[in-house]
Amino acid sequence: MGKLRHVVAIVWVLCAGAAFAQAPLAGPLTSYPTKSVRMLVGFAPGGGADVIARFYAQRLSASLGQTFIVENRPGAGGTIANEFIAKAAPDGYTLLMTGIVHTITATI
Repeated sequence: MGKLRHVVAIVWVLCAGAAFAQAPLAGPLTSYPTKSVRMLVGFAPGGGADVIARFYAQRLSASLGQTFIVENRPGAGGTIANEFIAKAAPDGYTLLMTGIVHTITATI
């Protein structure tokens, strides 16, 4: 039993070492955001998701010092905005405000 514990401990150490070896090295920290951020809403202006997006955009603009622009792209149950997000550059400057519809649409 003692030998088994020793082998398990070695395996854990090797797995942890492999996991840390795969982690990317941290580069220099940059402040985010350095330019304005677009928040897409897949529903019409004045709806619940739009109101929440504008609330967060205002708060994030005040706390981070950059402009957060809310842009509505209604249609197809939010799929139009989701498609735009999927094609956007993966730089963190295009965000999506959606609801439960997004998860349901993916399964259909």
